Amino acid sequence: MPEPSTDPTALSSALETLAAAPRLLVALDFDGTLAPFADDPARVGALPGSWAAVLTLQRARDTEVVLVSGRPLEGLARVSHAPDDMALVGSHGVEWRVDGHAEAALTEDEQARVARVGAALDEVGARFPDVVVEHKPAGHGVHTRRASVEVAAAANAAAHEAAHRADPEVLERGGKDILEFAVRHVTKGDAVDRLRELRGADAVFFAGDDVTDEDAFGVLRDGDVGVKVGEGDTLAGHRVADPAALTDVLKQLGRLRATR
Repeated sequence: MPEPSTDPTALSSALETLAAAPRLLVALDFDGTLAPFADDPARVGALPGSWAAVLTLQRARDTEVVLVSGRPLEGLARVSHAPDDMALVGSHGVEWRVDGHAEAALTEDEQARVARVGAALDEVGARFPDVVVEHKPAGHGVHTRRASVEVAAAANAAAHEAAHRADPEVLERGGKDILEFAVRHVTKGDAVDRLRELRGADAVFFAGDDVTDEDAFGVLRDGDVGVKVGEGDTLAGHRVADPAALTDVLKQLGRLRATR
């Protein structure tokens, strides 16, 4: 896997080319990208500078910003304070709020599978006090941020066994201090592909920090720009150190797009 560029000059040049696209889609992860991590996921918020740049981009002509997150749609809307006209994609692409309409229809079979896996994971969570089980419309997340390394490893192993015993077809995803289990095999890459088609975008900017964001980096095309926030192997073409560093990137893209 080639190393992403950490050269700010190269990224600035890529942004200048990207900003000239007739129709631009700006797709952004939230946690760890726009917002720093916190022990309590309900008490996070986008960095003010990044959010100001997001709103500048949202107002720019022929530009659409979409938040693409693993959070449930309702929770994403609440912590992001996104305006009603901003599109949101939650649960890694399962839930959609686009053009003011919400979409998250699960079949009765999928709903039953979600319930079975959730019950199994609740039993695991009860055995590990520092582990939090988050229930989502199409799956569940096992959060281990507050746990020690040893407890996290034991909890993840128990969650893996319990979830797959409850539903052998469940989709398992690892992330930063979280192990997720979903009943619908949809990724952020699927979401970016669908958004590109829906909006007729000529180019895409995507920024994300986690393993699940690699699916989105993987579907980017020539002329698109992908920015990995933080450490870790990545398919993105560029890397910045942290959410604060991404603020400057978004500000530059916002200026270029607003004045093109």
